[in-house]
Amino acid sequence: MSQDFYRAFEDRYRGSRATIRQRLGVYRPFLQALAAQGTAAQPARALDLGCGRGEWLELLAETGLAGRGVDLDEGMLRACRERHLDVANADALGSLRALPDASLALVSAFHLVEHLPFAMVQDIIAEAERVLQPGGLLILETPNPENLSVGASSFYLDPSHERPLPPALLQFAVDFGRFARSRVLRLQEDPQLHGAAPVGLLTVLEGVSPDYAVVAQKAAPAALMAALDGPFAAEVGITLGQLAGRYEGQLQQQNDSVHRLLQGQAEELHALHLASAATADGLRRTAQHGSALEAQVLADGARLAAALAEQAGQAGQLRQQQAELAARLGLLEARGVQLEQRIIDMLNSSSWRITAPWRWAGGIVHRLRAAVRERRLQQALRHRVVRALQALMRAALRRPRLKRAARALLSHAPQLQARLYRMAHQPPPVSAAVAPEQQLSPRALLAYQQLQRALGARKS
Repeated sequence: MSQDFYRAFEDRYRGSRATIRQRLGVYRPFLQALAAQGTAAQPARALDLGCGRGEWLELLAETGLAGRGVDLDEGMLRACRERHLDVANADALGSLRALPDASLALVSAFHLVEHLPFAMVQDIIAEAERVLQPGGLLILETPNPENLSVGASSFYLDPSHERPLPPALLQFAVDFGRFARSRVLRLQEDPQLHGAAPVGLLTVLEGVSPDYAVVAQKAAPAALMAALDGPFAAEVGITLGQLAGRYEGQLQQQNDSVHRLLQGQAEELHALHLASAATADGLRRTAQHGSALEAQVLADGARLAAALAEQAGQAGQLRQQQAELAARLGLLEARGVQLEQRIIDMLNSSSWRITAPWRWAGGIVHRLRAAVRERRLQQALRHRVVRALQALMRAALRRPRLKRAARALLSHAPQLQARLYRMAHQPPPVSAAVAPEQQLSPRALLAYQQLQRALGARKS
């Protein structure tokens, strides 16, 4: 493979530097926790195996780690040196073996292990565990064969790839390499898949996170381990099972919808069949009874003719009765005019005006009897007495001397004092409005109603 081939290959198929930097942002929580364990004088050290164009080394520097990279491709190293990054042309496994024990906080390898025989991958894991400090991290990122398009096609686009590594295999290799804990992060999926967007079959085949990483931590005291609990607990990525489950759920919903539609159509067809059967049966019965109906129609026609003749005679009688009723109505209207005039004359007569005081007095007597019978008179007297006492007590309360004298006098009668106190704070009674008609005696009410009707007739 020529010197610049792999750099040109990565530039075309892996993505721009900005894209790779954006993708690497998922590791920031891990890096920040590691950087916090170092100091300004002695920052945490990291080694990146197969450093490529150096995007990861730039991110390490931004987060406060002292990063160094090694690679065998001079085209890639030239891109790093152009950005003044600390890199060397060296073998990954040899670089690890040259380091002392517990000398690094981080060992990383992005898209390297799929280029190596599996036995060498195991050696890298073992050496990384040796050179890492307690609580240090190993990050191995590689293409995800759970993505069916990656595992069956795009993985083999790179001629230097050996074989795809399933996430379960690489995680087991790390756990077997005596790391205290590990986590699989599935990466680079379409962000829209985290919403409620529909999932098609092509999405199931190609939508699973195309890359994944195994992040492993070396055993350390509980405080160091706890500093990375948050990043290790975060849920990252989408699995094939999740997408397939969403796709099957959509299919089930569609099948249920189609089943309901077909069931509704079947019910409609059944109803139409029953209706057509009933219509056919009705037509048969109509044909059978056609002659009988014809005879019945002729008989009904004869009866209708006789009824019309009878109604013609009755119409003459009705006209005669209408004339008689019109004459009687005229007499009644004349009688009504006479009665109305008599009422008006009575209202305008001297006797009506002379007897007005007796009617007024009778109305008062009637209302007093009703008030006594309904106990309204006693209540009215009691309300007036209460209001008078309330006014007297309020006037006394406004005069300090009179107030002190009343308190001294009432202190000998506590019950009377309490009752007067409640009476002073009792709200004034509200009397319901009484209609004028309810205040009249029966005879006065009759005269009042006649007067109202006469006045109404005069206005009209």
